[in-house]
Amino acid sequence: MTSGDCERVGEIRVRGWQWAYRGLVARSYLDGLDPAEDAERRRALLAGAAPGVENLVSADPDGTVTGWICHGPYREGDATTADAEVYALYVDPERAGTGIGRALLETSLSRCAAAGYPRVLLWVLKGNARARRFYERAGFRADGAEESFEVDGAAVPEVRYARAPAG
Repeated sequence: MTSGDCERVGEIRVRGWQWAYRGLVARSYLDGLDPAEDAERRRALLAGAAPGVENLVSADPDGTVTGWICHGPYREGDATTADAEVYALYVDPERAGTGIGRALLETSLSRCAAAGYPRVLLWVLKGNARARRFYERAGFRADGAEESFEVDGAAVPEVRYARAPAG
């Protein structure tokens, strides 16, 4: 991913939240998401990325970004562990189910394996059945860890998934 990709990634991420998290996250929050603000946040995160953090995009033959994945060292509080974490994976909702997400995830897992990470972890909204099926088909399994974050005063529960990066 380059800084020039951030505008499109911001659009994909915001539209992805609005599509995938409808009914799981407060509508007022989803309606208030701004792709331009998200793009600026992506640019800042990209410029200051910690060692080992990788942002990858998929694109059509004409160069239009169709999806984005970000992975790096697993974050545990303010520290990192020996494991990897998929921080985010979003595909343009109009392209959901076309294999873009699977290709991005496979590429990310391959890079995590090459980097020597023993496990890859990720967090997914507990109520996001579609995403949970996607990750389970990719070999991830819920490992029993759960936590919540707050959106507009409501708790949004997440579950953690894990798998080896290869195989």
